[in-house]
Amino acid sequence: RKVLEEKRGPVLLDVLTYRYSGHSPSDASSYRTKEEVEAWEAQDCIRTYGEQLVEAGVATSQELDVTREEILKLIDELFRKAIDETISPRMKNPDVIGDMMFSNGSVDSFSDAKPEVLIPMEENPRVKRIAAKERFAFDADGKLYSKMKQYQLRDAIFEAIIDRFYKDASLIAYGEENRDWGGAFAVYNGLTESLPYHRLFNSPISEASIVGTAIGYAMCGGRVIPEIMYCDFIGRAGDEIFNQLPKWQAMSGNVLQMPVVVRVSVGSKYGAQHSQDWTSLVAHIPGIKVCFPVTPYDAKGLMNAALQGTDPVVFFESQRAYDVGEQFHEGGVPEGYYEIPFGEPDVKKEGSDITFLTVGHTLYPALTAAKELEEKYGMSVEVIDARTLVPFNYEKVIASVKKTGKIIIAGDATARGSFLNDLASNVSQLAFDWLDAPVAVLGSRNWITPAHELESAFFPQPSWFLDLIHERIQPLENYIPGQNFTDGEMIRRAKNGV
Repeated sequence: RKVLEEKRGPVLLDVLTYRYSGHSPSDASSYRTKEEVEAWEAQDCIRTYGEQLVEAGVATSQELDVTREEILKLIDELFRKAIDETISPRMKNPDVIGDMMFSNGSVDSFSDAKPEVLIPMEENPRVKRIAAKERFAFDADGKLYSKMKQYQLRDAIFEAIIDRFYKDASLIAYGEENRDWGGAFAVYNGLTESLPYHRLFNSPISEASIVGTAIGYAMCGGRVIPEIMYCDFIGRAGDEIFNQLPKWQAMSGNVLQMPVVVRVSVGSKYGAQHSQDWTSLVAHIPGIKVCFPVTPYDAKGLMNAALQGTDPVVFFESQRAYDVGEQFHEGGVPEGYYEIPFGEPDVKKEGSDITFLTVGHTLYPALTAAKELEEKYGMSVEVIDARTLVPFNYEKVIASVKKTGKIIIAGDATARGSFLNDLASNVSQLAFDWLDAPVAVLGSRNWITPAHELESAFFPQPSWFLDLIHERIQPLENYIPGQNFTDGEMIRRAKNGV
């Protein structure tokens, strides 16, 4: 009490309570004696608090009885309204559930207030540095600019986020080491100079609290960017990400919106517990939008769309792509505001003989493989970057398969149980009449992620695309595969759980 009176709070109270009724209708409470329940009733906190109020002269017994009756009447009134089908009608069209999962709104700001910032955006030191960078990775002669000169993917994410901070006073961001240091991967470098502490701050090392408080903040009407430093740690926020974040819009009948953009970094180099791609786990849960951009143009456009929207988004970012420049969008990444709609894959390279559909960083090994296939085997490869997993528009992929007749679907997630197989299943059904070979899936090995020096044996490599084509799609002349993708090896691995 003294702490609260002196305004040195908040205070965490650890209170022991007792549940009188069973946990569920099937719980008959047979494990408790009548004497036990009566003992707890004698010292019930509501009852004893009422007695203390009477003893202190704060209230009379009659006044407390009136309050108790009012509460019981209110509960009864709400209960009757809940079961009255004229007030709370039953859902006659179940498809409405799907319509209610996403609000698909577009909101500039969730606050009418002027955003609190420390300096004008144009005076931000990171903004000034970015202004001097090359927004396209190649010069006029087609040569790559140095990493220092290139506008990188981390710059693209920063640019979208700082722009929204200056537009939406409700926006806050937090996670482990977000402030001062600029985040573990320098995405937030420069934000500290622009934002007061209550808008950008460091959190405890507790992923459940990071995401859980973000959900609560959004339910109260704010927009928020919680960060999970490594994808491997989303399990620490499992209930929050899988059971709370995706459900509340539909469960509230769309009364609530959930403008939460959870930034999740997908690692490599750091072994079994810090280098896993868990995009499939999140994509499996209905009610969450999921994206995984790996180019600066896509990252800025999708982050802008996520921060303009009203739905929960898990925004995956590859640590291997943070320093890449824009290699595809003509003219480079625009300085101004633009959005990329969720669900639309993008053709990064046109081709006519085979399609590569990639998720995440595997785009770049796929492009390397495509170059080798064209130079050595005359095979023209069309490379499509999924960009988003949920939602996903198959039309562009089907159009490509109609042209090429063959497809490999590739990503860094372990192949077993991955979203790659979901994509493959749907493409097999939707493009069956145009396929000249089975849809092939190329993922990481079904191992724990090994140490950095062994990652080339774990994550898909450019040569693996050629190995898979040679064994499962069409033989390549005089080619000797390095990886074994034969039927026998696939069966052996499955039998051994690897």
